Formats: sequence, C-alpha cells, structure tokens
Amino acid sequence: MEPEVSVSTPPDRGWTPDSNEGLHYGSFANSLASLTHQAPERITPRQAKIAVAVLCYINLINYMERYTIAGVLLNLQKFFDISDSTAALLQTVFICSFLLLAPLFGYLGDRYNRKYLMIGGLSVWLIMGAASSLVTESLFWLLMLLRAMVGIGEASYSSIAPTIIGDLFTGAQRSVVICIFYIFIPIGSGLGYITGAGMAALTEDWRWALRITPIMGVVGLVLLVFLCPNPPRGAAETNGEGVEGQSSYREDVKYLLRNKSYVWSTLGVTATTFLTGAMAFWMPTFLSRAQIAQNLRPPCVKEPCNATDSYIFGAVTVVTGIMGGCLGTGLSRWFRDKVPNVDPRICAAGLLGSAPCLFVVIFVASVNIPTTYVFIFLGELLISLNWAVMADILLYVVVPTRRATAEALQISVGHLLGDAGSPYLVGVISDAVSRSDPTSHIWSFQSLKYSLLVCPLVGVLGGVFFSMAALYITEDKKAALRLVEEDSRPHQGPSPEPALELSTQKK
Repeated sequence: MEPEVSVSTPPDRGWTPDSNEGLHYGSFANSLASLTHQAPERITPRQAKIAVAVLCYINLINYMERYTIAGVLLNLQKFFDISDSTAALLQTVFICSFLLLAPLFGYLGDRYNRKYLMIGGLSVWLIMGAASSLVTESLFWLLMLLRAMVGIGEASYSSIAPTIIGDLFTGAQRSVVICIFYIFIPIGSGLGYITGAGMAALTEDWRWALRITPIMGVVGLVLLVFLCPNPPRGAAETNGEGVEGQSSYREDVKYLLRNKSYVWSTLGVTATTFLTGAMAFWMPTFLSRAQIAQNLRPPCVKEPCNATDSYIFGAVTVVTGIMGGCLGTGLSRWFRDKVPNVDPRICAAGLLGSAPCLFVVIFVASVNIPTTYVFIFLGELLISLNWAVMADILLYVVVPTRRATAEALQISVGHLLGDAGSPYLVGVISDAVSRSDPTSHIWSFQSLKYSLLVCPLVGVLGGVFFSMAALYITEDKKAALRLVEEDSRPHQGPSPEPALELSTQKK
C-alpha cells in the first residue's frame, strides 16, 4: 500500500504555453503558507524559451565555478604547500555541503516558491565564491569553509531548476530542452578549466580564477529575478493547471524507494558522478605529471605552473559534452518508440564503453600523450551520452509533486557515494603509494596512475546499475503517467475535501 497524495482537480482542457490559463508565478503574501499558492500569469512560448536560456546560463556558470579549482590545482598546491589528499578536500567539502543541503531544498522545492529559493541560494553562492578568492596562504581552512558555503547555492539550483523545465515542457520537446540544459554541464566544466587557467596565467595570480564566475553570476541572478517564472507543478501534463501535493516528506521518500527504476538509475548516476568527479579533478594534474615523467616538461617549482593540459582537457570536455549530449538524446528519440527502455540502455552502454577507454588513458599516458588524448576524447564522449538521458528518466518516472524531492535525493546519494569522496580517495591512495619515494617525479606520476584505476572499475559497476533500471522503467513510466492523467480529471460526486485524493496504490 503506497501513500496517498492530495491533488487539485484542474478542468480537463488542452494546454499550450500560450493558453489563456497560462502558467502561474508564485508570490509572497502575509504568511509562509502563501508561498505554496500561485496567481495565474500567462507565459508565451517565447517566455518559456527565455526562461530555459536563463536556466542554462546559470547551469553553465554553476559548473564553471565547480572546476576552476581543478584548472589551477598545481598553482594552488604550490601556494598552500599541500599534498594531493589535502588538495582534494576542497572538492570534498564542497560536495558534502552540496549533498547535505540538497534534500532540504528538494523538500522546499516541492512545497514553496521555487524561483525565490533559487534566488536566495544563488545569492549565497556568489558572495561565498567571491570571498574565497581573498584567502591568504596561512588560512587554507578558511578556503575550505567558503567552498562548503558555495555548496548552498548549488544545492538550491541543481535540485530545483530541472523541475521547472519539466513543468514547462513535456514529451519529445522536454527531452530536447533537457538535453540542451544538461549539455551545459560538460561545457561549463570544460570552460572552468580554460577560464581558470587562463585568468591565472593572464593575471599571474590563481585567485582571479575564482573571481570570474561570481562576476558572471551577478548577470545570471538579475536574469533569474526578471525572466524566470515559477510554473505550477505538473503544468505540462495537466493542461496547464498543475497538481498540488499534500503528502509528507516521509511518504515522498517511501514512494521513491518503491520506484525500482528510480532507485537503480540513482545508483547508476552515483557511479557516473564518482567516475567523472575523480577524472575531472585529477586528469589535468595527471597529464602534467606524465609529461614531467617523460622529460617533456620541467617540474613546476613555483607558481604559476604550466596550464597547457588544463586548456586542452577543458576543450576536449566541451566538445565531447556537446557531441555526447546531442548523440545520447538523438538515440533516445530515435529508438524510444521501438525500444521502450532505451534510455537506461544508452546510459549502460555509455559507461561500459568508457571503461576500456579509461584503462588505455591511464596506462598509455606514460609513453604517448597524443594517444592518451584520443582515448580521453572517446571516453568522455561515451560518458556524455548519459547527461541528458539520466535527467529525462527521473522526470518521467516520478510524479510532478515529488520531482524536486527526487532530484534532491538523487543528488545527495549520487554525490555522497560519488564525487564527494572519489577525488579524496584517489588523493589518499596516491599519497600512500608515493610515500615509498616521495622525492621522485616519476613515482609521483605512477602513484596517481595507480590510484586512478578505481575509476573504470566503478564505470563498469554503473553500467550494471543502469541495466537493472532497464528491467523496470517501462512499467514505472506508465504508472507515473497514469497517476497524473487519470487522477487529474474533475472529481465526480461530493467530497468532504476540496481536493481529490490521488491514490498511488498499486493496481
């Protein structure tokens, strides 16, 4: 027996983005409860597209900010005189803050005005990000604290933004828009390396790498305030009226745990974030050490260090992100009618295919850098097949009133067991191996090489998780559609309550 959710009963009318009913903007009133109510506001197709453009821009700077640290990691290690494991803590504390706060924003995002939540979180993110560039060399602990605070803003945005897109579009159109939105993850990540290293080289000060995204973020905040709506939850599936969930957080979690495709795909997302988190953080440093070990480049003894690998790896990440995201969505749309469970199959194929490429990267780097970059390109291309497809899976297997909670829990689990620990784990293994010869540049490279072997192994495990999700996804998608379509019809007969009770009991 699954929990019951009370939903409003909208009239059974067709809906388009420019319908007379339109979507609804949330507004503050005299009480906290008023945050859950929305006044009607017309949204045209043009306004919906502008809103998506704003959300994509913020997603871009979101991931730029996340990887600027990796782009200047060599400089940062020299400046603070820290080991691999200590440097990796910067990413770990950020991700831990991010994942711990995501469930809170997921809970609030399913109940209160999502636009205001994103504005508040983004404001904190910009202030803390700018402040982190002012830290002196004796206050590394303060840099860690500020990086943790940046996670507040990213938790609010990453948990809520996809659900707004899910309420503006549906079907094939939603898949395309979600693809565009998630393509900005690898684009932003790649630009993070490039802009971070570029600003550090241009100014001869790595701190400027941490200032560029807050400056860009102010523009995003202004655009968010004036151009982004807060549509009713489920508007795209319910003729524009939306549904109003009244379930408890405990009931929401129980519902999600019973959703097998959601659980297995979340484990697949976790493996993906573990793999990409470790590779993204360490790969420029790994490539630099490989060239030092081959005597192609002198060791860096004082900042600024050579940033060539950050530029190249960033460019590869951007290109493969665009190509992989478009290819993954294209395959999904092409085969969806013929193969109902094609989405998790695409994700499984992407991870399983990337594993041998990453093995080649790890072992060929010591002898041939150009070949290494070829296999980095292939591995990242295969992983990038997943970004948009993973997000689309969540949106169509979870009912609208629980999507923010679902996004938040997936973020929390994915990052807790994924990239919150993977960069640090790689750093710890590297430090442990390098202790046998801590002064050798060759052994410094070898220690990082052996520690990165954990990544392709986790990639294979992720492929297995997505394969399991493929067994259940067709029925779970039908169940979610049935709950929205059947129970959003006008209630017939008297009812003691003003809203229809939406039963999620399995039939």
